[in-house]
Amino acid sequence: MTICTYNDTYWNSTALGAGADLFPWLRDHGSLTQRIQQRCEYFSVRKLCNGLARIARDESALLGIAPQQLAWSREVFLYADAHPVVFAHSTCAAKNLRGAWQAVRNLGNKPLGAVLFSHPQVMRQPLHYKALHPHHPLYRRAAAVLPDTPDRLWARRSLFYLHNEALLVTEVFLPHILLLKK
Repeated sequence: MTICTYNDTYWNSTALGAGADLFPWLRDHGSLTQRIQQRCEYFSVRKLCNGLARIARDESALLGIAPQQLAWSREVFLYADAHPVVFAHSTCAAKNLRGAWQAVRNLGNKPLGAVLFSHPQVMRQPLHYKALHPHHPLYRRAAAVLPDTPDRLWARRSLFYLHNEALLVTEVFLPHILLLKK
């Protein structure tokens, strides 16, 4: 079991300051997995960790669990044509793995988007955005695969609900996403 700990701050309902080239990626409400797959020859998911973890206080608050309580967490990189394009961090209350979100428990290297966007009862809440800087734990995890680290990485997150149980999905966009076919 890998334990990941995060401390986070405020996320915004707008992506002010994001470049015009990244804005369509940030604002898209469809399946990010599907959008990437449509713009590359070879798509893959590489799992980093999957299991119980300590998550950020704001994540605990969004999920309605006590801050010290372990939650289920999964971290992966999405690759397009052998280049990492997105770092994804997903979390939910551990009890929901026996209920609403049992399908996400053992995804391995399969995309979470396939589960979220194929189930007719999954409801998505509005997107929130944040420019992550090098001191932010999610930035450090995402930038670990980059040869050159930018001064910031843009991220978005949203809650997905199934049978009134929440799953929080955070996606950090890596520079190579801008090189995918339009």
